Amino acid sequence: MVGRIPVIDVEPVLAAGTSNPTENAHLPVKAGLGEPFPVRATVFREGHDRLGAEVVLTGPDGVRRPPVRMQALPARDRFTVDRYEAWVSADAEGPWSFEIHAWSSPLGTWFHDAGIKIRAGVDVELMFAEGRLLFERALAGGGLTKAEQKTVQAAIAAAGDEARPVEARLAQLESPEVVTALEAHPLRDLLTVEGPFPVFVDRSRALFGSWYELFPRSEGATYDPATGEIASGTFRTAAERLPAVAAMGFDVVYLPPIHPIGQVNRKGPNNTVLPDGEATPPDWKGSPWAIGSKDGGHDAVHPDLGTIKDFDAFVAAAKALDLEVALDLALQCAPDHPWVATHPEWFTTRADGSIAYAENPPKKYQDIYPVNFDNDPAGISAEVLRVVRHWMAHGVRIFRVDNPHTKPVAFWQWLLAEVRRTDPDVLFLAEAFTKPPMLQTLGAIGFHQSYTYFTWRTEKADVEDYLREVSQESAHRIRPNFFVNTPDILHEFLQYGGAGAFRIRAVLAAMSSPSWGMYAGYELGEHVAVRPGSEEYLDSEKYQIRVRDWSAPSELAPYVTRLNAIRRAHPALQLLRNLRLHAAEDDHVVCWSKTDALPDGTRDRVIVVLSLDPHQVRESTVHLDLAALGLEPGTSFAVRDELTGSEWTWGEHNYVRLDPAQPAHILTVKGHTA
Repeated sequence: MVGRIPVIDVEPVLAAGTSNPTENAHLPVKAGLGEPFPVRATVFREGHDRLGAEVVLTGPDGVRRPPVRMQALPARDRFTVDRYEAWVSADAEGPWSFEIHAWSSPLGTWFHDAGIKIRAGVDVELMFAEGRLLFERALAGGGLTKAEQKTVQAAIAAAGDEARPVEARLAQLESPEVVTALEAHPLRDLLTVEGPFPVFVDRSRALFGSWYELFPRSEGATYDPATGEIASGTFRTAAERLPAVAAMGFDVVYLPPIHPIGQVNRKGPNNTVLPDGEATPPDWKGSPWAIGSKDGGHDAVHPDLGTIKDFDAFVAAAKALDLEVALDLALQCAPDHPWVATHPEWFTTRADGSIAYAENPPKKYQDIYPVNFDNDPAGISAEVLRVVRHWMAHGVRIFRVDNPHTKPVAFWQWLLAEVRRTDPDVLFLAEAFTKPPMLQTLGAIGFHQSYTYFTWRTEKADVEDYLREVSQESAHRIRPNFFVNTPDILHEFLQYGGAGAFRIRAVLAAMSSPSWGMYAGYELGEHVAVRPGSEEYLDSEKYQIRVRDWSAPSELAPYVTRLNAIRRAHPALQLLRNLRLHAAEDDHVVCWSKTDALPDGTRDRVIVVLSLDPHQVRESTVHLDLAALGLEPGTSFAVRDELTGSEWTWGEHNYVRLDPAQPAHILTVKGHTA
C-alpha cells in the first residue's frame, strides 16, 4: 500500500529476487564503518501543502539513531521532481536498516502561505491566529531547549500583539532563530514510514586497502646457471619480501593458491601442453590453479613451500607489519586431486566415461577439472565451508575468489551468509571478469569487493563513464578493487606505454578507488607479452617460477610508495561515493575530486588532474565545479601538489601542463576548511 504521504523509488535498495514470498524482499546494501552514503526517495502529496522527510537508521543494537533531515534535490527534468536526499553513516559494524519518515508539515505550509498573504494584506489576523496555534502546538510537543522555548514564546506573543506593526510581527515570526528552532522540532501530521530497508556495515578494510599480489614460490627462488635449475621459494623466503611490500604502503598481501599442484596434464612454461603420452619434465612446476595431488588438496600446502607451521609463521610476519594475508579460493581440481577419487560425482562425466576438463573455446585447460555444483550440492557446499573455515583458523580473514561467475550464485549467497553469521570480519573479493549482470549480482548477494572492467578503460570517455558508474550508480551493490595488472592481464597500454603508462594507471587506480591492487613486477615495469595481441605475460608466473632481482633500481616503486602514503594521509581518498568529475578541455586529460568532512569540522579536499597520454606532453584548461568542492563561486584557494611539493593559487579555471614523467597533479586544498 502507498502511504498517506507517498514515498517511492527509494535508493539504495536491492531486490532479493526470491521466489519465496516469506523471505526478505530485500538484500542488504553495502556500507563501510563510518562511510557516508546517500539515501534518496521521491516524496510528494496531493495539493500544495508542504511536507518533510528524514532518514532514521537503526543499528545492530536495535537502537534508532538521531534522524537526518532529507533535502529537496534540484529537478534535472520532469521525471526528477520531488526528489529528496540525505547522507547518513553508521557507527558500528553489523546489520543495520533505514526507514524514511515523511509527513505533512503544517508549520512549513504556514510559513509559505503567511509570507505571501500577510505581505499582500490578505487574511492578516487570521494568518497570525493560525500561526500562534501552530507555534503553541510545537511548544507543547516538547523537545525544545529552554532558549528555543523562550524564542518561540516571544513569537507567539508577537503574533497576538495587534498594537505592533504587521511587518514587525511577521519579521519576528520569520526570524532565523524561530525558523531554526521549529525546523529542528517539526510538527509531523499524517506521518508515513517506508521501510525498513537492510544495510550491512563492514569493517573498514572492505572499503579501503592497497593490495599486493605475489607468488611465494618465486620470492626467494634461486637460479643455478651451471645446471639451469630453479629452486622454489618458500613461505620463509617469501616472508623476507614482506618488509619491502609494507614499506611501499600496502595493506594486504594476496597469495595465489598455495596448495599441492597436480602432476596429471601439468602445464609447462608459457602454457605449454605436452603431446599425449609424454612424461612431464621434472622442471615443469605447473599452474597453482591446478589444485591437488597425492600430497593433498585445498586444505594442504605445497611441500615445496614448507609446512602449515611455515604458513602460520608467514601470516604472523605479515601481521607484525600491519599486513593482512588474502588467500586464493579456487574451486577447481587437478585430475589427481583427492576429491576426484573420493567424490567423482562432484564432476561432470562425459559420454565416453572421462571427466570433463575446463574449456573456454578455443582455450583448453586439461590440467583442471571444474566442480559440478549440480551433483551433490549439499556435500560440495559442506566441504567448501570446511576448507574456508580451515584457513580462517590459520589467520586468513580475506579470500580472493577465483572465477566465482562459473559457480552458482545461490551457492555463494549461502556460503558468504554462513561465514558472515559467525565471522562477519571475513571478506571475499570476487574475481568476476564477466557480464555485468553476474558481476553486479555477486556483489549484491554478499561479495565485499569485486575485480572490475577498470583494466580495459583507457580512453577519456570510458574512464569518466566508469568512474561515475562505480562511485555513484553501483556503489550500493559492488565495491570495486582497481587492479592495475594481474598474472592474467597485461593490457596493451602497459605493453607499449613505457614508464609513463605505469604511472598513469597507478594514479588512476589509487586516487579514484579506495581499494586498488597490483601484481608483483609492476614496480619493475614488466611489460613484455608472450606474443603480439596477447594479454599474457611472457614467461608467465602462472606456469613457472620467476626469479626477480629486487635489488635492481626501480623508479616506479618510490612512485607507488608515494601514492599509498597520500591515500593514507587523506580520508577523502578512502571513500568511494564522494568522487566528482570536473571538465578538462583536452581529450586526454581527466580531472576528479574527492572531499570528506572531518570530525574537527574541517574538510579534506583532493583534486586529481591526470593525463592519459603516456607518450607526449598535454596542455589543458581544467574547469572546476566549485560547488562540488564545497567552495563558493569565484573562490581562489591555495593548492599543494602532493607528488612534487609545488604550490599554486587555483580557482574555477586553471591551466595545466602534464608530461609522461609527471602525468598527474594530486592537489590538496589549503586554507579553506568550511
